[in-house]
Amino acid sequence: MKKDLNDEIFAKLSVFSEEKHKKFTSSLTPNAGNVLGVKIPLLRKMAKELAKGDWQTYLQNVRNKYFEEIMLEGMVIGYAKMSVDERLNYIDSFVPKINNWAVCDIFVTGLKFAKENKEIVFNFLKKYFSSDKEFEVRFAIVMFLSFYIEEEYIKKVLEILNKVNHEDYYAKMAIAWAISVCYVKFPDLTLEFLKNNNLDKFTHNKSIQKIIESYRVEKADKELVSQMRRR
Repeated sequence: MKKDLNDEIFAKLSVFSEEKHKKFTSSLTPNAGNVLGVKIPLLRKMAKELAKGDWQTYLQNVRNKYFEEIMLEGMVIGYAKMSVDERLNYIDSFVPKINNWAVCDIFVTGLKFAKENKEIVFNFLKKYFSSDKEFEVRFAIVMFLSFYIEEEYIKKVLEILNKVNHEDYYAKMAIAWAISVCYVKFPDLTLEFLKNNNLDKFTHNKSIQKIIESYRVEKADKELVSQMRRR
C-alpha cells in the first residue's frame, strides 16, 4: 500500500510536469537534483489533500527521489494537523534533506505554527546556527526573518546573526536578506548593528546591497547605508 501511494503521487506529479518549467526550475535552483517540473501551486494543492488524509502513513513512507517529492513532504509537514512536539520532530527529520534554497524557503512559508509557539520554536532553532551544513543554517535564518523580526526578538535575532560563521553562499545570502528585513522594520537598531558587527566583508556588503534594493527603504536612507560598505 505504501508503495502504491508513492506510485500514485508520482503519477500525479508526472501529469502536472512541464518541460519548460523543469528547465526553469533546474536553472534557478542548483542542487535540485531530479526535477519533474511541477509548479508550486499544484504542489500545494496536492499537499493539502495529503494533509487531510492519512498523512502519518505518507510521512513514514515518503519517497524522496525527485525534487518535487521532497518539496511535497515539507509542505505536508506544515499543513497537517499535529501537536507542536510532533511537528518539531518531523521538522528535525526533514531539515537534513534540504539541499537547495527553494525547498528551504518554501518549507519555511508553511511553518506558520511558529506564530503561536514563538519561544518553543525559537529555542528549537538555536542548534541549527552552529551547524556546518549550509541549508540547516539557512533554514534557521529564514525562520528568523519570517517569524521573529519583531519588537520582542529583534535584539536576539541581530545578536545571533552576528555570531553565525558559515562560509557557504546560501547561508551568507540568508543573513544578508535577514538583516535587510531587520533594517526595514527596525532601522535605528540595524543601523547601529551595521556600524559594528562581526560579519565577513561579503555578507556585510550583501546586507547593504539588499537594503539598497528594497523598495521599502527611502532614497536618503539608501544613500546613508551605501556609505557603510567595506572596501
